[in-house]
Amino acid sequence: MSTFLRMISIHETCYNLNREVSIIAGPSSSDLATRIARDLDAELVPVDVRIFTDGESKIKIGKTKKKYCIIVQSTYPPTDRHLLQALMMIKKCTDCKAMNVYTVIPYLAYARQDRAFLEGEVISMELVAKLLEAVGTRRVITVDIHSSLALSHFTINVQNISSISILADYAANEMKLNKPIVVSPDSGGIIRAREFAKILKVDMMALKKFRDRDTGEVHIDERLDLSVIDRDALLVDDIISSGDSIAKACKVLKKNNSSKVYAICTHALLIGDAMQRIKAAGVEDVIATNSIPSEFAKVDLSRIISENLRNLVHS
Repeated sequence: MSTFLRMISIHETCYNLNREVSIIAGPSSSDLATRIARDLDAELVPVDVRIFTDGESKIKIGKTKKKYCIIVQSTYPPTDRHLLQALMMIKKCTDCKAMNVYTVIPYLAYARQDRAFLEGEVISMELVAKLLEAVGTRRVITVDIHSSLALSHFTINVQNISSISILADYAANEMKLNKPIVVSPDSGGIIRAREFAKILKVDMMALKKFRDRDTGEVHIDERLDLSVIDRDALLVDDIISSGDSIAKACKVLKKNNSSKVYAICTHALLIGDAMQRIKAAGVEDVIATNSIPSEFAKVDLSRIISENLRNLVHS
């Protein structure tokens, strides 16, 4: 294809997206939604939200009559509020007769409650999936969901996008690292850490966690498979919530004479005093995506989400 014809094709694609796609900027993800709309050259529809004194949300969405109505709303804490707001926005789009209602939920809450561990427990992820489907969303796009089993509770199309490549690119290009080694805080994150290390072309290892049968306390084996002496360690995980696992992992690495320790994750929930706990353990910095807005959201998801949406619209 000639350069001229390629430019015409790109122009037509942008025009079609502008004509066909509305990005609904959910209250929890307004900045990310703005970036996605800009990447796609699509209509950005603002959302007005009012929170009453009793905690109830009232949502008002600007008018849109586009073929594709794409809601962007992460469901980080306050989790139930953000989830209900997402349901409200989906319902409004279906009431407006949008032909294709898609929901981008970068951080999808309840994914860790994907099965019943004890008799009588509710499988919360199954309920969330049913609610999203019931109000009319035809497709859900999420990022680095904690459990692949969580996806099985949906009967509609669900896409799980990996952020490993852009997190690794950030580490390679924005961080001045000395003999880096990628470390998974436990065996459950080996695949993620291995992919990260492969992109950086560095060593990788997983720490060994075990639970004390008497006290129930979690410990990490201080004997490591590889030397970390004078090496910068990159603790790679999907979610950092309480910070306990990262703090304990950092202490083990420091005891083995590692140099600097960084925590890199997709979703930085950092509940309560998590950041203080992590810093006290010796972690230099936390690097996360903007699935959850904060000062640690240094890696922008808009490009990989926009690419995914562009392919869906023109498939």
